[in-house]
Formats: sequence, structure tokens, C-alpha cells
Amino acid sequence: MLNQIVVLVSLIFFAGILFAQTPADVSLEKPDHPLIKLTVESGEMLIELFPEIAPKHVESFLTLIEKGFYNGLTFHRVEPGFVIQGGDPKGDGTGGPGYNLPAEFSDRPHEKGTLAMARSSDPNSAGSQFYICLDRIPHLDRKYTVFGKVVMGMEVPGKVKRGEKMKMEVLQGKKESKK
Repeated sequence: MLNQIVVLVSLIFFAGILFAQTPADVSLEKPDHPLIKLTVESGEMLIELFPEIAPKHVESFLTLIEKGFYNGLTFHRVEPGFVIQGGDPKGDGTGGPGYNLPAEFSDRPHEKGTLAMARSSDPNSAGSQFYICLDRIPHLDRKYTVFGKVVMGMEVPGKVKRGEKMKMEVLQGKKESKK
């Protein structure tokens, strides 16, 4: 009986640590999915990431966030009714982190609030630039890597202005530092 109590208390404790950063009113597709906060002048949004669909993109995105790569970068492209795009250290749509990611296309549709990775005409050229869909965009389906979705603050992407600076932080799913 004592062993069962210890196990129960341990599970409650570790669940509290794991989900402590997830607000109570946010529903994730899977409770252990990574969750990030993206803050701009227009407000803040919480974004759930999908590691089972695009593991390399999620890993790279989390690593760049943890390094502070995105903090201070801007949304250099704002296309009303289409997408907002950011994550370019040059600020003009030509920059990246210094490496490319292989495509991880899926059947996940480009719906309002979808987070996907921008790329050039080469399917394996994604790096750090991402976009958030402002509406359903079916012609992008299965041609770009979808790796997350806005789960809170869905109104914020539609308010973002070109040149707005971003700040990102990992709320859940932060990787352990390797030493």
C-alpha cells in the first residue's frame, strides 16, 4: 500500500513539472507535445509542435529558440489572407541558420493557424524561416513541412505588421542541455 502511495505521489509530482507551463485553458493534441510562446507587439500566441510528424524540424526549431536565435528577428513578410513569415536573420527572406533541413512533408493540411517551414524551390532547403497561415491554403498541402499550430492567440497572426520583432520561448518540451 505504501508503495502505491509513493508511486501515485511521484506521478502527480512529475506530471506537475511536465505540464506546469501549459495554461489550463490550452488544449493540446497530445499532452506531451512541445509548446512555445511567440510574442510580438500585436500580442502573444502559444504554438503546439508536432514532433511525430516533423521530428527534425521540431528539434531544430526548439534548439534555435533555446539559443535565442529568433529573439529580435522580424516578420519580414505579411500577406493578408495568406501568411505571415519570419525567422530570417537577414530580414529580407534570404537568410537562415547556416544549414538546411530535409523535407518532412505530411498529409496535415495548411489551415488557419498552421505553422510550417518556408523554403526555396528545393524541397530540402528549409532552415529557420517559418510561416503561420492566416487562412486555409490547400495549394501548399504536401509541399511544405507543417510542424505545428497556434493553440492560443489565434487572432494575433492577423494583427502582425511587417517588421514586428518577435521573442520566443519554450514553455514545454525543452530539451535537456547536453554537456
